Amino acid sequence: MTDSHSTNTGAQKRVLLIASNETTSPVTGWPIGFWWSELTHAWWVFQEAGYDIEIRSPQGGEIRGDGYSDPEHESGYSAHDVLSLGFKKSPATAALVQDTQSIADVDVDAYDAIFLAGGQGPMITFMDDDALKGLVARFLEAGKATAVVCHATCLLLDARGSDGELLVKGRSWTGFSSAEEDMADATVGTTLQPFRIEDRARELEGTNFMVEQPFRSFALRDGNLITGQQQNSSAAAARLVVEALGR
Repeated sequence: MTDSHSTNTGAQKRVLLIASNETTSPVTGWPIGFWWSELTHAWWVFQEAGYDIEIRSPQGGEIRGDGYSDPEHESGYSAHDVLSLGFKKSPATAALVQDTQSIADVDVDAYDAIFLAGGQGPMITFMDDDALKGLVARFLEAGKATAVVCHATCLLLDARGSDGELLVKGRSWTGFSSAEEDMADATVGTTLQPFRIEDRARELEGTNFMVEQPFRSFALRDGNLITGQQQNSSAAAARLVVEALGR
């Protein structure tokens, strides 16, 4: 593994945290966005490490979490997530998702790491976003810690570097598993996603896609690429960023 480097040596570490804009699922017709815990649990790890964290979205503006990820959702699916509840209820942190900047003017040199939160939204908003893929490639090629979690890893299926090669070529990585898709579909009683990341990842040559047991925390660091399997892996992936950067 290689260590990431930074142009921010000696100063407070800065992390760019990217979350999905809201969109509508072409499969279910539901409004979808980012997954709350994937944003808030990573944010908390970076906060505890003393980092400066900036939350942005591809298009900018207010961003909204997936319903099932909301600790106040009627389903009760994420009612245990008191960290996200606190983030939502505190005016200072709630404001961080109410008017985000877009990624249009991101200066890679101004940050030490990038972290992409997942959710249902990224399967639509990240998958075909060439600007976001290019941004991830620039962070990775600059040697900076580059973390992608859960369904956000869909962009790694075809994101390429300046050499035209897949960013995951020769690397081990993870993402939302097909077994987890089965369980998620069963929970809500319908198919949720337009495709499955694991199925497509295993069709790629020259890369090693790995998964753990469903919904067990699992994150990997291969060089400066860090990936997390699902929502329960966000904090673990963030801790690998801290490991790569140091406090």
